This record gives sequence, structure tokens and C-alpha cells, in this order.
Amino acid sequence: MDRLVYTSLGSATSQEALRIQLANDMANLSTVGYKRGGSYAPEAAFLDGPGFPTRFQPVVPEVQNGINLQPGAVSYTGNDLDIAMNGKTVLGVQADDGSIAFTRRGDLRLSADGFLQTGDGHVVMGEGAPITIPPGYTVTLVPDGSVYGVDAAAEAAEPELLGQLMLRDASATSLSRRADGLLEAAGAQLQGGDFDTGPEPVSISVGSLEGSNVNAIETMVSMLDMYRAFETQLKIIKNAEELDSDGTKMMSIR
Repeated sequence: MDRLVYTSLGSATSQEALRIQLANDMANLSTVGYKRGGSYAPEAAFLDGPGFPTRFQPVVPEVQNGINLQPGAVSYTGNDLDIAMNGKTVLGVQADDGSIAFTRRGDLRLSADGFLQTGDGHVVMGEGAPITIPPGYTVTLVPDGSVYGVDAAAEAAEPELLGQLMLRDASATSLSRRADGLLEAAGAQLQGGDFDTGPEPVSISVGSLEGSNVNAIETMVSMLDMYRAFETQLKIIKNAEELDSDGTKMMSIR
């Protein structure tokens, strides 16, 4: 009887990562540039120890397919600071802890102190340092990630190169999501850091924004299936408890 309870409980707890992922995907259905998580599949892990070698625990690997970088719907905004990353290009930003992380969020803006930052407040990284914009400059972005600025107070001023967006191709790199919602190379253990760009060219579309790639109907159906399976596993545990109690009464001496 204890084996039945153990197996059912192990199955229920092994799905925790998938339940969290589905809930997170649904919560970010309308978040700019959000990418849903990859698939998680339980694996049977043998548990060594005293007794017969008959016990296996279903476990879920920490990262399997990483982040799904399939593009979401792109909408034209006409805003010069809105960008949509093409292909599997990701943008380097500075996380709150100072480390380098990546995002697909492209609703850029200028902060009060002159930094180029994303809509959720992360400073955009250039090649080597954060990108800063001098006061009074008008910013222009081009598809290769170059950032140009023109002094609005100067007559016939020529555009100046202010920096180069830290763009990386993640087609050959598995990414994982951090607790702050940013992305990093799998295995970075929340330390962030740069990674080698892949073989595909990196580029952006200026004046456009990419939406979330979460399919609301598909995610909702997966959540319903998950919770029905969870209820079934709990019922099995409850039934095992009742069977064990009835067996104890039958074996008791009156």
C-alpha cells in the first residue's frame, strides 16, 4: 500500500515545475516579447537504498528544451524606439544585480538619467557598456542594432554613432528563465553573462513590437488537463489510505 501512495505522490510532485510554467505563461499572455517555456517531461529515476531495487521516482529535468523562441505576433507602432527582434535574436540588458541577461522585450525608452532601457526598467547594454544618450539628442535605431543620435539644438548636425545594441543569435544556445523574468544561457545558475552568438545574422525591425508567443487556448487546455491529473492522483492517495484503514480493522483482534 505504501508503494501505491509513494508512486502517486511522486507523480503529483513531479508536475510542479510544469504547473508553475503554465501559470506563468498564462499570466504573461499580453506581455511584450514574452516567450513561453519549453516542454517538460518526467523521467523515471532509480532510487538506490536498502531493500529490493523496485522503486523509481518520477522527476523532471531542470531544463529540457529551454525557452521557446518562436516569434509572436508583430504589430507596427511607428514609435522610433520600439523594436522587434527578428529570428531568434535576443537583446542584452543589465539585470538588477548588475549581471548581463537577455530579453525579447523591445519597448525601449529613455530614462531620466539618459540611459536607454526596456519598458520594465532594465538598462539596455551596448557592446561593452550600457547605452547612454546625451541630453537633447534625438535617437535613431537601424536594423543592424546601431544607435545613432542627432543634437536637436545644432543646425545641420550629422548623426553620431552612440553605440551598438548587444544583440545575440540564440538559435544555437539553450536559454533558461531567471526569477526576474530575464533570460540567460542554460547552466549559468542565475549568474547571467554573455554567450557566443549563433550562426544566424542578428537584426531588429524598428517601429514594431512583438507580442507574447503564448497560445491562450492551448495553455488553458494544458492547465485543465494538469489539474484533472492532479485531482486523480490525490484521489488515489485517499483511496489507498481508506484501503489501508479497512485492512487494519480486518486484521485487528476483537
